Amino acid sequence: MKIMVAIKRVVDYAVKIRVKPDKTGVETNNVKMSMNPFCEIALEEALKIREAGLASEVVAVSMGPPQCVDTLRTGLAMGADRGIHVEATTGLYPLNVAKIFKRLVELENPGLIFLGKQAIDDDCNQTGQMVAGLLRWPQATFASKVVLDKEKQVATVEREVDGGLETLSLDLPAVITTDLRLNQPRYATLPNIMKAKSKVIKKYTPQELNVDIRSDLEVVQVIEPPKRKAGVIVSSVDELIDKLKNEAHVI
Repeated sequence: MKIMVAIKRVVDYAVKIRVKPDKTGVETNNVKMSMNPFCEIALEEALKIREAGLASEVVAVSMGPPQCVDTLRTGLAMGADRGIHVEATTGLYPLNVAKIFKRLVELENPGLIFLGKQAIDDDCNQTGQMVAGLLRWPQATFASKVVLDKEKQVATVEREVDGGLETLSLDLPAVITTDLRLNQPRYATLPNIMKAKSKVIKKYTPQELNVDIRSDLEVVQVIEPPKRKAGVIVSSVDELIDKLKNEAHVI
């Protein structure tokens, strides 16, 4: 069985985000970029499944500018067998990505797809669900545990919900999106980093895949959230209640 894993290049989680002066988006020039943390978890789970003998190949897929190749190389150094890069110079929204992914699935014919539950740059939490919808495949989101039965071609997925834990059984092929508690991603070792340089990354464009990436969405403005006001020290319970009632309006 082949597993496909989506990998997104995002601003590193430790970087302080700055909005562009013209408020058209977030500043990415001269900013450290890295793999989306949830995508790292998705890739780690795919690698663990392959190492358990339940999959034969892990294919990492990234979409975006040429620099996405660097992120793919990180995925290959972690252990992915090969990569696919769909180069796009314009911004891709979740539905664009899902349409491209659907076309790649038709070409690659995987038995399982892993995606991070969301990206830390836009927090959309939409792509995995859209991929499953377009493919008409079963889906399980926010997975905190995944167990595969290769003989029955079934995936059992445990996911966290507000009331506790929910267990789903999916017929393969299926789409699974990963949550934080699923695993701890491995670090790429130096020998594997060197090996990754010789691994294959196949390149496509949306046009070659016959996918229209025009979007009905338009970003009107991006602004920073208002700065948090300094706290105050109250002298009594009565003063606290008064402020909560008349200033904060929470009681």
